[in-house]
Amino acid sequence: MARTTTLSLVCATAAVALGFAGWTGSSWYAAAHDDSARFAEARDDVLAAGEQAALNLNTLDHRDLEHGLDAWEKSATGDLLDELREGRPEFEKQVRTARTVTTAEVLSGAVTELDEREGRAGVLIAIRITVDPPKKKPSTKESRLLGELTRTPEGWKLSGLGQAPAGEAAPADEPTD
Repeated sequence: MARTTTLSLVCATAAVALGFAGWTGSSWYAAAHDDSARFAEARDDVLAAGEQAALNLNTLDHRDLEHGLDAWEKSATGDLLDELREGRPEFEKQVRTARTVTTAEVLSGAVTELDEREGRAGVLIAIRITVDPPKKKPSTKESRLLGELTRTPEGWKLSGLGQAPAGEAAPADEPTD
C-alpha cells in the first residue's frame, strides 16, 4: 500500500512538473515572438540614436573641430547631411574665429512617431546647451528639439532637426478655450 501511495505521489508530482514546464515554455515562446517586444526594442533604438545625434549636433570644441564636425556628419543622413557638408567650411571658419566650446546634455527624450516599415521616426528631445567662449562666462540655455530619423544600413540617423514650437500662455485677464 505504501509503495502504491509513493508511486502515485511521484506520478502526480511528475505530472505537475511537466505541466509547469509546458506552461513556462509556451509563455517564453509567446514573449520571444511577440511583436510588441520587437516594437519596444525598435523604439528604444530610435530614442537612443536620436538623443545621441542631438548631443553630437550640439557639441563642438574649437580645439578638436574636425572630430566634432565628423561626428555631426556621422549622425545625419539625407538633406540634413547635405546641408552639414555644404556649410562645413564656413561654419568651421566661424567656430575657429569664435574659439568656443559647446557642450550638450540630454534632459529627456521621447519617441513621437515610429514607422518601422517605412524606416521613419520622430523624437522630441529636451536638451541643455552650454557655450563657453574665451574670456567670458559660459552661457546655458535649455531647448526642445524635434528630430526626424531615417533608418540607414548603419542604423537610425537624423534626417531633420529643428526647434520644437513653444506654446504661448494666454494673458491672465484673457479667457481660454
